[in-house]
Parts: sequence; C-alpha cells; structure tokens
Amino acid sequence: MESLDASLGVWPLAGLPEIGAGDDLAGLIADSLRLGPGLLDGDVLVVTSKVVSKALGLRAPVGLGRRDLVVSESVRIVAERDTSTGPTRIVEAHSGVVAAAAGVDTSNTGPSGEVLLLPRDPDAVTEGLHGELAGYFPGVSFAVILSDTAGRPWRGGQVDFALGACGLRVIDDHRGGRDADGRALEVTAIAVADELAATGDLVKGKAKKVPVALIRGAGEWVLPADEADAASRWRDGARRLVRTGPGDWFAMGHVEAVRAALGHPPGSASSYSVGIPSVNRETTAARMARAIRLALTLPGTGQADAAGEVVVGDPSAGEPGVGEPGAAYVEVVVEGDGGCCAVVPVADGFAAGYVAARLEVALMSEGLAASVERTPTGLRVRT
Repeated sequence: MESLDASLGVWPLAGLPEIGAGDDLAGLIADSLRLGPGLLDGDVLVVTSKVVSKALGLRAPVGLGRRDLVVSESVRIVAERDTSTGPTRIVEAHSGVVAAAAGVDTSNTGPSGEVLLLPRDPDAVTEGLHGELAGYFPGVSFAVILSDTAGRPWRGGQVDFALGACGLRVIDDHRGGRDADGRALEVTAIAVADELAATGDLVKGKAKKVPVALIRGAGEWVLPADEADAASRWRDGARRLVRTGPGDWFAMGHVEAVRAALGHPPGSASSYSVGIPSVNRETTAARMARAIRLALTLPGTGQADAAGEVVVGDPSAGEPGVGEPGAAYVEVVVEGDGGCCAVVPVADGFAAGYVAARLEVALMSEGLAASVERTPTGLRVRT
C-alpha cells in the first residue's frame, strides 16, 4: 500500500460574515483560522475574488450600462455574439484574464445586488492580503490565491482559476527533466496555481457562502516566508499564467478575425452597426444580409462605401429594409430550392471588383459558400 504522506487536504473556512466595503478582510480570515484549522507552514488559502472586490468597494459606477461597463473593463475584445439579452463578449480584462464580460458579475454580490468589478492588478491585491495575513501569523510560510471563475475554450462548464497569487510557485516547470520512463520532458509545465484554485472551489462552491478555502499538503510549491515579497510577486504572480502577445495563437475568434480584416474589429461601433452573429440558429437569409452589410460598410465607420448607400433587407426575418431617399435597396430573396439570392448595385467596373472581393470574404465569415457574378447593374450573390 502506498504511503499517505503525499496526501492533500482541503477545508472550507467557516464563520466569515457578509463582507462590505472597508471591512478588515485579513482580520476576519485570521479570526476564522484561529477558531478552526489554524495556519501552518505550507498552507494555501484560496480566496474568492468577490469578497476582495466587496472589501475594496470595487462596484460599477451608477448609471453605466452593462455593455459600456464591459468595454470599460476590457483591454481588447476577442469574440462577440448576440444573445436575447444583448451582446456577450469574450475579452481580455484589465485584470489580465481572458473571460466573458471582463469578469463583470452580479452573482453573490450581496444584498444590494450591485455589479462587482475585478481588481485591475490582482497580484498586487493578493500580495497586500498576504502581507496583512502574515502580520497575524508571523514567520509562517503560506500562500494566497485569489480565485475567479471562467469557462474554457473547447471545454464545457466553468472552473475556478488563479486570478492573483502570492507566496506560491504558480508553475511547476518540468522542462528539462525526465518522466517516469526516463524520457525527456520538453513542454510540461504544470499550472499549480490554477489547479489549487479549482481544488479550493470544490469546498467553497457558488451557493454555500464560503468564500475561503484552506489547502494543506501543497507545501512543495509554497515559497518561504522571507521570499513572499514584491520581488517574488513579479517572478511568480498569477499574471505569469496569462498567455498574451506572440504566444497567443487565439487572440481573436475566427469570425472576428475575418471581420477585423474587413475593417470591423469586435467591439467597434461599425461591428455593432453591421450586426454580430447570434448564439442562436439564424436563417441563411439573415446571415447573407449581414455579410452584405459587412462588405459594403466602410472600415471603421458604419457608413456605406463607394458602391453607394445600401439598405439590406431580410424578408424572412421580418426586416424588409426601407431605403432612404436616393438609397439603393438590396433585398435578400429566398429561392425555391432553399438558396438565397441578392443583387448588389455597383457604380462601375472598379467598384464591382472591389465589392466582389469583399463580398466573398464577408460571406466566408458567415460560413456561406456563395457565388458572386457580374450583372449589367451590379453583382448577383447566390448561395
């Protein structure tokens, strides 16, 4: 039988009250630790980001709509889709994380129901909390992880991850070592901070009102007390786990990348004017109509290009599209075989080539295989 010396234990930290702005969060956690399991060398505290945001008073400004709030908390927008409640966006937040809605959340925010924001520098906040707790437990080598919840590409459901960290080796880098069979390890680097954050969430949950978990048995990744300082934070903060810049192969959704190449990046006014794809199933006519708007809209403006002012209508969606005086009208028609057809007016041969090239790319952004043919009055698009 194998030894249990390498076992890992995780406990919910009970007894914490509802946290409000200005509360001494470190003192409250210290009190709960003294009444419970204590704090020993090698322990890891996993603290949900919401209680930290509450204590710091990080609430959304009054009167700012959710859409504008998400944009204000974002560095860039990765992908966006339309939903029944408005646009949903995957963004890189100021906090460093890439997640839906920049971490803007209304769940478990307290009786007021106000919208909570993530700290702009989670590692600095976590270091501050670690320092305050160290004052209550001098000489103890422990780590603090600030956790939040997010979905994952190509995987269903959500997990907790390390938004901030202090006093911890956030990555256990095995590169250059050997596996159990003696083979060289070339890429293996374990995201310890994320794995511990997810472990803590198993006892914290989302409806148990337990914002802090204690993990015991992870001492091999905990830094000595005299190393858990600012210099250590820059070396081993959770931001190290965020893959951005040249190492980010998925900096933009595939649809958004095509739309951006046509001059309408996600989150821009022109992207919203053109219309963004829905999470729900859409008709071919609706998708073709949006592709035509995408092709005919000047990059970065939301205004019609040199082909003339064009109003795109989709009769199947109840959007007949009434042209303004002097405007050209493009109607997407559903044909008998289920395909769709539209005629796009163009001014001259140069415009025809320009618009045809943009149309072919725009149609691909909607996943539509369509032909674009020249007619005496313009371009015929048919799926």
